[in-house]
Amino acid sequence: MASIPSLAVSGAATAVPAVVAAKPLPSSAGFDKGGSYQRSTQAAENGRLESESPPRPLDAQEAMSMLKDGRTVQSAMYVPLLHRCVETRGLGAARALHGHMAKTGTVADMFVATSLVNVYMRCGASRDARSLFDEMPEKNVVTWTALITGYTLNSEAVLALEVFVEMLELGRYPSHYTLGGMLNACSAARRIDLGQQVHGYSIKYGADTITSMGNSLCRMYCKSGDLQSGLRAFKGTPDKNVITWTTMISSCAEDENYLELGLSLFLDMLEGGVTPNEFTLTSVMSLCGARLDMNLGKQVQAFCYKVGCEANLPVKNSTMYLYLRKGETDEAMRLFEEMDSSSIITWNAMISGYAQIMDSAKDDLHARSRGFQALKLFRDLVRSELKPDLFTFSSILSVCSAMMALEQGEQIHATTIKTGCLSDVVVNSALVNMYNKCGCIECATKAFVEMPTRTPVTWTSMISGYSQHGRSRDAIQLFEDMILSGAKPNEITFVSLLSACSYAGLVEEAERYFDMMRNEYHIEPLVDHYGCMVDMFVRLGRLDDAFSFIKRTGFEPNEAIWSSLVAGCRSHGNMELAFYAADRLLELKPKVIETYVLLLNMYVSTGRWRDVARVRKLVKHEDVGFLRDRSWIAIRDKVYFFRADDMTHPQATELYQLLENLLEKAKAVGYEPYQNAPELLSDSTEGDDDRPAAAAGSLIKHHSERLAVALGLLKTPPGATVRVTKNITMCRDCHSSIKYFSLLANREIVVRDSKRLHKFKDGRCSCGDFGLTYSEELVYCKVRTNAMRCPFACRFLYESMICSVSIG
Repeated sequence: MASIPSLAVSGAATAVPAVVAAKPLPSSAGFDKGGSYQRSTQAAENGRLESESPPRPLDAQEAMSMLKDGRTVQSAMYVPLLHRCVETRGLGAARALHGHMAKTGTVADMFVATSLVNVYMRCGASRDARSLFDEMPEKNVVTWTALITGYTLNSEAVLALEVFVEMLELGRYPSHYTLGGMLNACSAARRIDLGQQVHGYSIKYGADTITSMGNSLCRMYCKSGDLQSGLRAFKGTPDKNVITWTTMISSCAEDENYLELGLSLFLDMLEGGVTPNEFTLTSVMSLCGARLDMNLGKQVQAFCYKVGCEANLPVKNSTMYLYLRKGETDEAMRLFEEMDSSSIITWNAMISGYAQIMDSAKDDLHARSRGFQALKLFRDLVRSELKPDLFTFSSILSVCSAMMALEQGEQIHATTIKTGCLSDVVVNSALVNMYNKCGCIECATKAFVEMPTRTPVTWTSMISGYSQHGRSRDAIQLFEDMILSGAKPNEITFVSLLSACSYAGLVEEAERYFDMMRNEYHIEPLVDHYGCMVDMFVRLGRLDDAFSFIKRTGFEPNEAIWSSLVAGCRSHGNMELAFYAADRLLELKPKVIETYVLLLNMYVSTGRWRDVARVRKLVKHEDVGFLRDRSWIAIRDKVYFFRADDMTHPQATELYQLLENLLEKAKAVGYEPYQNAPELLSDSTEGDDDRPAAAAGSLIKHHSERLAVALGLLKTPPGATVRVTKNITMCRDCHSSIKYFSLLANREIVVRDSKRLHKFKDGRCSCGDFGLTYSEELVYCKVRTNAMRCPFACRFLYESMICSVSIG
C-alpha cells in the first residue's frame, strides 16, 4: 500500500495523509489520522503553473498568421488554435499543431501540452491524449484532471479511476476539480462505493462545502437513484448556485415519488433570489408534465416569458410535451408549428407524446386519431433535413403496434435498415413486438433470430408473441433457450410463460415454472402470475382446483381474476360458484364496463332480477361509461371504421349480402348461431316485482368485426391476410362464425380484441377456443328515441340510430 498525501485545498492549514489500494481500481481508502502535511516544492510549482496565463490573448487567425510568418514561437500562439480545434472537433488540425509544437520544442511547455491533452480528449482521441500525457516531463494537477475528466467524457470511466489511483500513488495532490471529475467517473462507472470514499475524502479536508463539489456529489447520488443522499449533499452545500438547484430539481422530476419535493425546491430557489436558467425551467416543466398539472404548467410557461426563456428550444419542447400529455393536442401542434428551428428531440417529443396519450384517450376513435397524427409526424420528419434516431423508431413502432398498422410498420422496418438503426437492441425489440401485435409471428421470429444481441425484454417479447399466437410449445422452448443463453428471466417473462401454459392447458409445466420462479429465481409471485394459474384451471373446467389454489396461496384476486371465475363457472354450468365469484367481484366495485355486461348477462339469463337491479345501481354509482362496439381495418393506406350493424359504408349492400352468403354456407357445414339468454325486454314499472314483463326488441345481427372482416374479404386480393382491430372482446357468435369464414374463403383472418389476438385459419383459431371463457354475447339494443327503454335502463347514445350498450 502506498502512503499518499492528502487533498490540497486552498485555505487549508493542515491535512492528513491517506492510503489507497493498489492499481488498477481502488476498492477502499483509509486515512492516517496521525500525520500532518506541509505543502511541498512540487505543489508550490503546481500552484504557480496553474496561475500562469498567456502574456496576451490572441485570436485564431492572428496566431496562425504569426506561425506562417515564422516569427519567434511563443506558447501563447497555440492556445487560440487549440481552442478552435475543440470548437470544430478538428482532430486532424490538433495533430498538425502537435507536430508543429514538437518541431519547435513548444510541446515541452506544460501549459500548452496540458491544453493539447484536453483537446485530444474533447475530440475523442483518448489514446493520443494518454500518449502525450506519458511523454510529458512535468505534469501538474490540471494535467491529471484533464486526463481524468477526458476519460469520463469519452465513456471510459474505469480508465479515469485508474488514472486517479496512479496520481495518488505518485504523491500528487488532487484539487476539488479533480475530485469532482472523479465523482463523475464513479457515477459513470456505477461505482458508488468509490464515490462514497471520495465523498469521505472531501469531507475530511473541507472540500465538500465547495459549491462545485456539492454539485458533483448531488449529481452522483441522484444518478445512482439515492435521492436522499443527494438531498443531504445538497443541504450541505452552503453557497448554492443555479447548477446546484437545477441538479436536485431535475433529479426529482425523474422520480415520481419526489415530484412535490422538486416543486418545493423550485419555490425555495426563487425565494432565495437565485434566477433559474433554461435548464431549470425545462426540469420544472417536466415536473408539471409528470404531475399532469396544466394550471401550474401554464404559470411556469408565463414565468418563462417573464425571464426571456420562452424561445429556448428545450423549454419549448417540455412545454409542448406537457400539452400533449394533457391531451391538448391543438395547442401542442401550434407550439410545434411556430418553432423557427427544431431538433430531433422536438420531433421525438411530439411523436412519443402522441404515442403515450393513445392509452389515455377518452375512446378508441380518439386514440387512433392520435396514432395517425404520430405517423404523419414521422412521415414529415423523414422528409425533412433531420434524421430519425433510435428513440424515434422505438416510439413510432409502438404506435404501429397499438394500431395494428402492419404496412406502415414494414415501411419503418425498411427505414431502420437504411439508416443503420436496426442493430440497436431497443429498436429490434420494438420491431419484434410490432410484428407480434400485428399477428405476423413469422416476421417477428425472423427479426428475433437476426438480432445481434438480445436482452431479457427481447426474449420476453418473443415468448409473449408465441403465447398470443397459440404456439405454447414454441414459447416454452424459447424460454428454455433463454435460460441456456444465460439471460435472466424477470417477472414479466414468467407472466408470458405461464400465459402460454394456461392457453394450452399445460398444468404440469405451469406448476413447475411457477415453483421455479419462486425457488430458483426468488421472484415473489404477483397477481398476474396467480391470475395465469387460476385462468388455466378455469379453462380446463377444474373449478375446484382454481378456488383451492386461491385458498392455498392466500392471495387476493383482482377484478380480472374474479371475472374469469364468473365466466368460467357459468360456461361450465356451476352457477353456485359463479354467483359466489360474482358477489366477490361486486365487492371490488369494478371499473371495466365489460365486467358489468358479464354480470348482467348471467343474472338476466337466470332470472335474478334483484341482482340485476343491484348491478344497475352500482353501474350508475361508479359511472363506468358506455360500451361501444367498434372495429377497424386498414386496406391500401386507408382505414375503415365500423359500428355494429353499420350502414354508412358506400358498399354496405355488398357487405351485408356477402355476410348473408357466408353465414348460409357456414350453417351448411356445421355453424350454429349462438343464442344469448334474453331478448330485449320492455321496461315495466307496475307492481313491486323488479322483473320486466314482456319482450320488445331484437339483438343486433352483425357486430362491427364481422363487417370489417367482410370488407377485408371483399377488397383485398385472394390469399391476402385480413387484419381487424376491435375495441372490446369478441362475442362467441362472431368468434364461431369467423372461424367458418376463414375456412370457406380460404383466408387467414387476424382479429385483435381487447383481451388477446385471434388468428383464424382453416376453421381454427389460435386461442384453441379457450378464449371463449371470456367471450360474452353483448346485449345491444336497437331502438329509436320514441322506443321503450331496454331492461338495463341505459342512457341511449345514438350513433347511426343505434344504442351501443350503455348500462349506466
